[in-house]
Amino acid sequence: MKIGFIGLGLMGRPMALNLLKAGHAVTVWSRRAESMDPLLAAGATGAASPAATAEGADLVISMVADAPDVAEVMLGAQGVAQGARAGLVAVDMSTIAPASAREIGRGLAAAGVDFLDAPVSGGEVGAIAGNLSIMVGGSDAAFAWARPAFEAMGKNIVHVGDSGAGQVAKAANQIVTGMGVLAVAEAFAFASKNGVDPAQVREALLGGFAYSRILENHGKRMLDRNFKPGFKSWMHEKDMNIVMQTAHQLGLSLPGSAATAQMFNAMVGSGLGEEDSVAVLKLLERLSGQEN
Repeated sequence: MKIGFIGLGLMGRPMALNLLKAGHAVTVWSRRAESMDPLLAAGATGAASPAATAEGADLVISMVADAPDVAEVMLGAQGVAQGARAGLVAVDMSTIAPASAREIGRGLAAAGVDFLDAPVSGGEVGAIAGNLSIMVGGSDAAFAWARPAFEAMGKNIVHVGDSGAGQVAKAANQIVTGMGVLAVAEAFAFASKNGVDPAQVREALLGGFAYSRILENHGKRMLDRNFKPGFKSWMHEKDMNIVMQTAHQLGLSLPGSAATAQMFNAMVGSGLGEEDSVAVLKLLERLSGQEN
């Protein structure tokens, strides 16, 4: 399959590499030209614009920061729609608001391009390993067309529903993971303040109903003081803002999400935005006089 790939950051670069490893012909574009170098060295073709990635492509994928970036690369003056042939399928794998995904989908439809919103979960580790969870919204036909590409990048691939449904699932994912990371950090801060080793508490909790992959994986990173970003705090803050904006639009009460959103907002405000979201432990330690 001929695939255009737009956005070669922390997640996009390994995702595009996995498409190459699976045997797809990949054309890449990034705002920073140097970001294309590892892909070009691996056999990809470079493009001068998002529109150029769409020329002759069967599928175009974007993995960028936020809704305005997706709109620009898909619908802008040099966007995918400008280089697309009728029947092209465009896939956005960024995390944006469901309403934004639907609006971009309508804009692409006017240009004869079918659109899927397909955000992912699994962080940089999952992107490198090719075992991302991929949540997809859009038509059955477009999903079937894009599935071979999804299978090169992920393992748990679910067609959730119509346009925007993938982003709804991703927002729900961010609620669970955000509150989960905060819960583990609070449990460890509670243990430490009581003079009890958080590592021993974690070992005890792993054997009961408190077990979760967040406790197992993210909890270990907290204990190791490993705050190197696999998923930066500012990204989780952005995602929780999507949750809260959508909740306000729907008149939906999400008190746990609101508190979690405020904690990630405080992380960004206190200079922890470039660290992994597990660094919320550091913020709790500061607030309670436990800072290491």
